[in-house]
Amino acid sequence: MDNRRSTPHCNNNRHPLGTIPISHRNFFFTYATASGISVTAGYHRLWAHRAYCAGNFLKVILAIVSTSAGQGSIRTWCRDHRAHHRYTDTDRDPYSAHKGLFYSHYGWVVIKRKREQTGQVDVQDLSNDPIILWQRKHYIPLFFLTAFIFPTAYCGLMYGDFAGGFIWASWVRLFMIQQATFCVNSLAHWAGDQPYASRLSPRNSFFVALITWGEGYHNFHHEFPVDYRNGIRWFHWDPTKWFIWLCEKVNLASDLKRFPENEIQKGKYQQIQRQLELRCQEISWGTPIDELPVWSFEKYTQTVNNGHRLLLVDGVVHDAAQFVDQHPGGKKFLLEYVGKDATRLFHGSAIHAHSNAAENLLSTMRLARISQTAKI
Repeated sequence: MDNRRSTPHCNNNRHPLGTIPISHRNFFFTYATASGISVTAGYHRLWAHRAYCAGNFLKVILAIVSTSAGQGSIRTWCRDHRAHHRYTDTDRDPYSAHKGLFYSHYGWVVIKRKREQTGQVDVQDLSNDPIILWQRKHYIPLFFLTAFIFPTAYCGLMYGDFAGGFIWASWVRLFMIQQATFCVNSLAHWAGDQPYASRLSPRNSFFVALITWGEGYHNFHHEFPVDYRNGIRWFHWDPTKWFIWLCEKVNLASDLKRFPENEIQKGKYQQIQRQLELRCQEISWGTPIDELPVWSFEKYTQTVNNGHRLLLVDGVVHDAAQFVDQHPGGKKFLLEYVGKDATRLFHGSAIHAHSNAAENLLSTMRLARISQTAKI
């Protein structure tokens, strides 16, 4: 009797649950990419925002393949998305970020919402497009064909694994695409930076861009939705932008819209200015000059004679008592000008001009302002 342990036969055509063969994996990612980009380039940038023009051939391909993502018809998707842009962060926004991360990600799908709760938008162009109307009319059979029948049959006929195709290329792919797309509604309104505007919640997130074929530069997109790009620099991860650009090169697309660069930069620097203003408010700049009490020059000299170490610079009285012993140039020059006008000395006509830091420090010592007409 042979007591050696037998080695199980390894069948490369079979795979345990949770493991996907290379052949399936290639088709899974290829079909998932095609489904995802057909939504971002078709539903979103072509039909919702009219960021470029496409010929009928490209429109039909996008209309069919995008159906495999299971996100509703073109008209319904674009209607909600236009409402999202027009009523961002309000109750009329169908997936408002202000209702919480879960709601904006998936809650709006499962929670029944009355049609009139969504803000009104113009969809006349969508209602007049025969390809959109055709896709809407046949959406259910197209969805089952592209989302389940085709990927299952392909994997079955090509790899002899109908079950694997049904699980991976159909259900898992469908789930991942929907979750990635919903991240634009949720994470892209919650995590990231706001280089163009901060009045509303949209943010730029490289992570979201990475999993949504370039849709993560959401702060830019909400400010300049007509632009066919989301990532405007060559190094920004935006496969959808590259796909549209390539379609133009082979005459499948045209009129790729770009928002004027000057206006983009204008918005960017306005946001920088707003951020600087907010930071500025956190810093003490001393009492504003127009809020200082008004003294006469006689009151200034009289106060000095009463033992106060005051300096007059640019018509403003400064209390230098706490700074005299810390003056980097020594006490001598300060004490010599106590009770006098030290403007020329401070600005360098006598010795040297003081630094910007010295001027900032001086502003914290303001006590009063001099008026020639003021009385003691």
